[in-house]
Amino acid sequence: MGHLRVTTHDEPCAAVPPLDGQDVADVVVRLPKTWGPRATVAEARAAFEHDHVHMLLLTERGRLLGTLLRADLPAPGADDGRALAVATLEGRTVSPRLSAEDARQLLLTTGQRRLAVVDDSGHLLGLLCLKRRLSGFCSDADVAARAADASRPYAPRGAPDTS
Repeated sequence: MGHLRVTTHDEPCAAVPPLDGQDVADVVVRLPKTWGPRATVAEARAAFEHDHVHMLLLTERGRLLGTLLRADLPAPGADDGRALAVATLEGRTVSPRLSAEDARQLLLTTGQRRLAVVDDSGHLLGLLCLKRRLSGFCSDADVAARAADASRPYAPRGAPDTS
């Protein structure tokens, strides 16, 4: 007789639906919010007050300059500085050609849920967002549905990338 294995919320489960044959380009959120290079730490801190904001993408003319997580922010008091000064690309980008399942495993291994998707020249193609259940990726439709939810208003503040 086989043993019953109970999966807890903390254990990653298989992708649902399976990601076979898909690349990152197939599962990326194509229109993530972006911020310009002049965004301040205070503006970044304010953006992170919204619970669905996990990573800020700092861009100029479509090129990704840096990414920012809550943990990257300096202690309160240095809020006048540029967010780009504390941003990084190291370990936070992925190729659109990587298989979706390999990307999911990479995120699980590194304990991350977001990676910026960039082409070979560093242009932002989108944001790879692992769902809370760790079994798949957020879609443009998921993001649009959250944006339409009037009970969770959010608009980027500060210096968005308008170039």
